[in-house]
Amino acid sequence: MDNFTFQNETKIIFGKDTELLIGEETAQYLENEKLSKNILLHYGSGSIKKSGLYDKVVDSLKKANINFIELGGVVPNPRLSLVREGIKLCRDKKIDFILAVGGGSVIDSAKAISAGTYYEGNVWKLFETMGTIENAVPIGVILTIPAAGSESSWTSVVTNQENKRKLHFRSPWIRPKFAIMNPELNFTLPDYQTSCGASDMLAHVLERYFTNTKHVNFTDELCEATMRTIIRNTPLALKDQKDYNPRAELMWASTIAHNGLLNTGREGDWSSHMIEHELSAMYDIAHGAGLAIVFPAWMKYVYKQDIQRFVQFAVKVMDVKISDLETTNNEETALKGIEALEQWFTTIKMPIKLSQANIDASKFQEMAELCTKKGPVGCFVKLEKEDVEKIYELAK
Repeated sequence: MDNFTFQNETKIIFGKDTELLIGEETAQYLENEKLSKNILLHYGSGSIKKSGLYDKVVDSLKKANINFIELGGVVPNPRLSLVREGIKLCRDKKIDFILAVGGGSVIDSAKAISAGTYYEGNVWKLFETMGTIENAVPIGVILTIPAAGSESSWTSVVTNQENKRKLHFRSPWIRPKFAIMNPELNFTLPDYQTSCGASDMLAHVLERYFTNTKHVNFTDELCEATMRTIIRNTPLALKDQKDYNPRAELMWASTIAHNGLLNTGREGDWSSHMIEHELSAMYDIAHGAGLAIVFPAWMKYVYKQDIQRFVQFAVKVMDVKISDLETTNNEETALKGIEALEQWFTTIKMPIKLSQANIDASKFQEMAELCTKKGPVGCFVKLEKEDVEKIYELAK
């Protein structure tokens, strides 16, 4: 096990009707930090208005005497152009706090605005260079889509449409101060979004699980439990849209998958995310759907690096029974685990091939070059441009 420091300051407020506490919670935070009651209310393309959540939030903020400026319009794979608009608003209106109401895209957009408001340069430079900041506008969250885990992570991912790049930036300054999480807010999610979210959170655990670090049995067990929870509860949530219990399990699992706990003492990989970012930047495919395509292909390409770990995944996560196989050799078991993962993605109606997303091979070389522009990606196996291109080929 590697040395590590773990710290996560995000306060989680979980359960039914907790969104009604937003005014009180925000006002208390502003008072404690001696900040003004001027905030930016940041949200997506209108779903919170259709669901009635917007009215609840506005009513709660008004009762707490909080002044808010609105900035809606966040879309999946959040855009740099809206981030810049938000930065200008925060500067012009002297905003002291950002409230993000939505899923990972809204929260990531809020984080980028938070980082850029006090940054003197071009905010995109932070993403291109993984720059550093010394201050940021604090953020609070009402989570509506369990997926990205952005509600308690220190990472923001933004898409620059001008050059079709999707990059990430991380800093402890942009980790949300609190996150309100009511699983009931997920009842109106379309099945596709539920499935994309499940794929995203599962991928966050897989990136940590496939490691070269030895003697990490405890976090292995945590990862396996989290993955089994996602795999078990996603079909239940899809079967009954208003079943609170599987929605609650998924919402909490999405947070644990990406709040830093599962990568303590171990080195993660993250090449599949980098490979997928090029897909969603180029084709605007949903991140979760892209990961469902990329991850099995990556697994098929790298499994021989540590067949025993893939056997462990097959047996302990995907419930592959050794006795069910014609042979009991490790390679067959490992491949059966990958096959079982593909079958699960298919069950929840996620694509597992690029052709299913209407993506052809015409830009494989270009995406591979962009993915490895700063050098090889990944830690489990370091992937050069040619390797990434072969993974796209496996996924086609």
